[in-house]
Amino acid sequence: MVNTNRKLDVLCLGIFVADALGGPVRRIPDWRTLELIDSVELHTGGCANNTGIGLARLGLRVGAMGKVGNDGFADFIVKKLNAEGIDIRGIMRDDKINTSFTFIMIAPDGERAFFHFIGANGTFVLDNVDFDLISEAKILHVAGSFIMPGIDGEPTARILKSAKDMGVTTCLDTVYNGDIDAFSVIEPSLPYLDYFMPSIDEATLMTKRESPADIAAFFLDHGVGTVGLKMGPEGSYIRNSDTELRIPAFKTNVVDTSGAGDSWIAGFLAGVSMGWNIEESGRLGSAMGALCASSIGTTAGLKNLDETIAFMRNAEELSI
Repeated sequence: MVNTNRKLDVLCLGIFVADALGGPVRRIPDWRTLELIDSVELHTGGCANNTGIGLARLGLRVGAMGKVGNDGFADFIVKKLNAEGIDIRGIMRDDKINTSFTFIMIAPDGERAFFHFIGANGTFVLDNVDFDLISEAKILHVAGSFIMPGIDGEPTARILKSAKDMGVTTCLDTVYNGDIDAFSVIEPSLPYLDYFMPSIDEATLMTKRESPADIAAFFLDHGVGTVGLKMGPEGSYIRNSDTELRIPAFKTNVVDTSGAGDSWIAGFLAGVSMGWNIEESGRLGSAMGALCASSIGTTAGLKNLDETIAFMRNAEELSI
């Protein structure tokens, strides 16, 4: 039964993380030695968190679904989601495991390296999924595949198929994980994806192909509706059966690229939800990614829709 009275524009199902960001990290110290950094900050993070906040900043009705612990980090995440106006009915709290945590080392050029504790995200399983809440959304975005072992693979495919059966548009993003057979994990989900939005590195890992065109063709052949490849300063590549686009990134003062890909997806899905075409949606994604990279943290630099459109009008595009 299709729900014709959607209460949410987008439901973000996936990982929620407490992020400690430190930098600039100029070198990794040897064991038993100390290296000083200039700053450290605590932010909320995780793909579902970042994309959800980006969508909310753009004025969309957003829901969150996932699992956190029952600790101080969980309190911090839930408080932030509430402050952003995000519906948290889908957030579970677990007394038996701590909230997921990442230490992000920021290099002088804004690039990052990570130490990650999977924590509560790893214990989110199919039985925890609220399908009634999914039915309230226009779009379901699964954010964080490859580091959600409780639902990765066939369970994610079942979630996506159920969403499509309810008339919900589906989208999925991945996290780079070289310790798994990435394609075998994602393959069951591909026929149920209206939009698939990995980074170029993640897509190369899955397909063993190099060029964006070859990668996108591979996923389209496996049933994906539209492929969007995030390519950092080289912009994005978007392709479906009717359209093939290269969209440049916007020039910005890069401080921290953490969450920029998630912000790109927020902009893209906001455009889709508002009825924009693929190119307009991709450009909104590029603007959100650039704004994200201009500040420390995954969401601190994100603006509302009017401010983001003003940035798009005035910012210079990088050549591709």
